[in-house]
Amino acid sequence: MNELAITVIGRDRPGIVADVAEVLARLGANLTDSTMTRLRGHFAMTLICVGPATAEVEAALAPLAADGQLLATVRAVTPDGATPLTGEPYVLAVHGADRMGIVAAMTRVLADAGGNVTDLSTRLTGSLYVVVAEVELPPGSSDEVAGRLTRTAAELGVGVSLRPADPDLL
Repeated sequence: MNELAITVIGRDRPGIVADVAEVLARLGANLTDSTMTRLRGHFAMTLICVGPATAEVEAALAPLAADGQLLATVRAVTPDGATPLTGEPYVLAVHGADRMGIVAAMTRVLADAGGNVTDLSTRLTGSLYVVVAEVELPPGSSDEVAGRLTRTAAELGVGVSLRPADPDLL
C-alpha cells in the first residue's frame, strides 16, 4: 500500500466530498487525515490516504475533473508515522479590520519563537478579518510569545488572544 496526498480544488457544488470519498473507497483507499472547506465559493480539500498506486488513483479521479470545474492532484508521500507533540498546544485568535499582512506578521512572531502552526483558518466578513490558529509553542515560551503577539497586534490595529488548547478538543 502507498501513502498518498490528494488535493481537490474548484468551484463548489454539492457532492464533491461524496464523489471523491466514493472513488477512494472503491479503490480500497483508507482515508486517514483530511481537511475540507469552502473558500469564497471555491471548494478545497487536502487528504492523506493509504491505498493503491498514484497512477491508479489519478485515473480514478480523472472523471471528476473532466469538465474542468475541479482539479485533482495525487502525490505519493513518505509515511512519517505518529508525529509526537513537540511543544505546548495553544489557540491563537486575531480579529480586526481587514488589512494586508495580518497573517504574515502574526505567524512571523510564532516562527521566530520556534512555534509551529498546525492548523490555520481565516475568514473575511465585510471588513472584519478573523484568524484562528492552532499552534505548538516551545515549553515555557507562552508568556514571551503572548507579549510579542500583543505588541504586533497593536501595531496592526487588531485584537489578539493566545490561550492554552484543550488537547481533548483538538
